Amino acid sequence: MLKSLLNGALALTLLGTAASAETFRWASKTDPQTMDPHAVNSAPVLGFLNNVYEGLVRRGKTMAIEGALAERWEAIGGDGWRFFLRKGVTFQDGAAFTAEDVLFSYQRASSEAADTASWFAPVSEVKIVDEFTIDFLTKAPNPIFPDSIANFMIMDKGWAEANSAVLPSKDEGNYATLNANGTGAFKLVERQPGLKTVLEPFENWWGKPEHNITRAEFTPIQNPATAVAALISGDVDMINPVPIQDAERLQQRGGVTVIQGIEARVIMLGMPHKAEMLKYTADAGKPNPFLDVRVRQAVAHAVNVEAILAKTMRGAAAPASQLVSPAMRGYSPSLEARPAYDLAKAKSLLADAGYADGFTFGLKCPNDRYLNDEAVCQAVVSMLAQIGLKAELDAMPVRNYWTELRADNYDMYLLGWSPGTFDAEHPIRFLAATPNKEKKLGSWNFGDFSNGRIDELLPMIQSEIDDGKRQEMLNESAKILQDEVAYVPLYVQPLVWGTGKNIALTQRPDNFLILRWVTVN
Repeated sequence: MLKSLLNGALALTLLGTAASAETFRWASKTDPQTMDPHAVNSAPVLGFLNNVYEGLVRRGKTMAIEGALAERWEAIGGDGWRFFLRKGVTFQDGAAFTAEDVLFSYQRASSEAADTASWFAPVSEVKIVDEFTIDFLTKAPNPIFPDSIANFMIMDKGWAEANSAVLPSKDEGNYATLNANGTGAFKLVERQPGLKTVLEPFENWWGKPEHNITRAEFTPIQNPATAVAALISGDVDMINPVPIQDAERLQQRGGVTVIQGIEARVIMLGMPHKAEMLKYTADAGKPNPFLDVRVRQAVAHAVNVEAILAKTMRGAAAPASQLVSPAMRGYSPSLEARPAYDLAKAKSLLADAGYADGFTFGLKCPNDRYLNDEAVCQAVVSMLAQIGLKAELDAMPVRNYWTELRADNYDMYLLGWSPGTFDAEHPIRFLAATPNKEKKLGSWNFGDFSNGRIDELLPMIQSEIDDGKRQEMLNESAKILQDEVAYVPLYVQPLVWGTGKNIALTQRPDNFLILRWVTVN
């Protein structure tokens, strides 16, 4: 099923006939952390704000790159890319869109205050050519640059300056945290964090609407049973996700449609590669065992992924061996085998590393971010206990989770990663490159993994035009990450959405709900 994505089946569209305009109500486990498109680089934020803000380019229903605020673009030799901007576009407050807004948004999104800075690691300079033409110059030829900025959203320079939101603030927050002013098909009219967020169509949007929505209401519902009940009763028109255990029952129920696919997201375990001491449980203050690759290998052999897929994910997911799925460009087929489930080998590795009696550590996990995330972590706890590793689970809402990881408050953690470029370079840049704020690298490398060869290969991968040579470098990178057990990839997350029978929409493998494709019949 995963490989079918390579054949173009990157989106599932439910066709329907537009009827009279309607209110559309949807629910998900995770409330967007902010309305600021540069403050938090996470799917719940970027997916939601793709309805309000727009970039130079965007992804269509099949995930192909298409023009948005740029009508077209071209390579400037090997020096970068020139974007020709759409004329006559206005922000939702009526201000005109120009190249000044693009330059400002680049400076904002690439700043140290932004969570999106790594997107612009290849960029050396941005120059305005004229009011509707702008150049992004790169340090080396970068053939995938347009793909890499599909979620780079443009803010109005004047609006940000007038509201003291020149830089993003993911911790303290500012005006842009609760308010928005984009060029997108929908505008923000009400924001109650954790309770309700309301959007309405932007009447002066430059594009051609394919929806019939007059009002879109989002409500975060953390309890899966409550979400299912709301869908069945008609209180909401769509829920994401549908609990795996309820999918078959809902599919057979009248009035409800279950849409299933495979997301581009790999779920993995992360460990500290630099911390000298454990930080949690009875062993806090003792030397960090995860510094030894044999301990990390033992973890990989002790987690029974097939059991997790069968019991926790009900057969809806697929095992992962790399930081990207087989559907992504740059996947390494020769490295598709993941470590075998082998408790004897795991115990032997621990003994060789000096931990024959195991140790105790703290496992951080979100409980409202990924499908069955807490249940997966509970399964991991039980499996590691079989080799003497006593994990104490601390599961929490995602609104607190990222703060904990950025503060290094963990001994092991669960992470999901969906490459915004649909390319294997993406997780190398964000998850495997040695963290470096100046170079805008490794911004989600919480465990501080560092490998000199990976750092050497990354810029070469970014600039290589020959697909064969590029793939060789990606293969080498994937092999290093596997050998070093930089992470323990577990599985590729499934997509399971539920809608009323009267709803027509498009399910993309990035798990973004694009409202301009929704109709209520």
